Amino acid sequence: MNIGVLLSGNGVYDGSEIQEAVLTLLGIDEMGWKAICISIDKPQHHVINHLNGEVMDESRNMLIEAARIARGNITPINEIKTSDLDALVIPGGFGSAKNFTSWAFDGPAGSILPEVKLLLVNLVNVGKPIVALCVSPVVVAKAFEGSTIHPTLSLGSTSEASPYDIHGFNAGLELTGAISTERTIREVLVDPGNRIICAPCYMMEARITEIHANIRQALMALNELR
Repeated sequence: MNIGVLLSGNGVYDGSEIQEAVLTLLGIDEMGWKAICISIDKPQHHVINHLNGEVMDESRNMLIEAARIARGNITPINEIKTSDLDALVIPGGFGSAKNFTSWAFDGPAGSILPEVKLLLVNLVNVGKPIVALCVSPVVVAKAFEGSTIHPTLSLGSTSEASPYDIHGFNAGLELTGAISTERTIREVLVDPGNRIICAPCYMMEARITEIHANIRQALMALNELR
């Protein structure tokens, strides 16, 4: 299978979460599949100094930054057709809420990049699965907002420790027309009707071994949807 991996940059606070992205690529290879890394030739919303969390006075390009993770083997989103992919995985990181959408600044009323929306809608329309890791269910929610598709999505659980406001995220998902539910770091959510899988990953307090296991769970669920 050819699995698209949609990357929003390179770094948890302003792009793709690197550990989730790399563990996704590892998991895809372990399944015997081929990863096709994809990004967008546009600037990130901003650049964050990952040492202190401060905004830096510079601009970086999502495609160029994501190429660091992909070892240069990356395809611009406008060159990807649904026929190129059997499924798509979206690792987390703030880039999903800052670059692909404006959720980090505008909440559920925010916007989504048209090219991201188009890819997700086209994939679901032809029955190809989407795996949304960490915060990336907000991207799926915005892609289908206002449509007849109401995906069931999960960003984590309020019953266990999280560095984020899971309850607030759940309410935001519902405002877009999605259906929110909860999953722990040891679980994944499968929406079989829409062929969408969610894994909370670093939305929860977790060790990297737990992230690895959670991503592998998601890929195993994807294998069952084939």
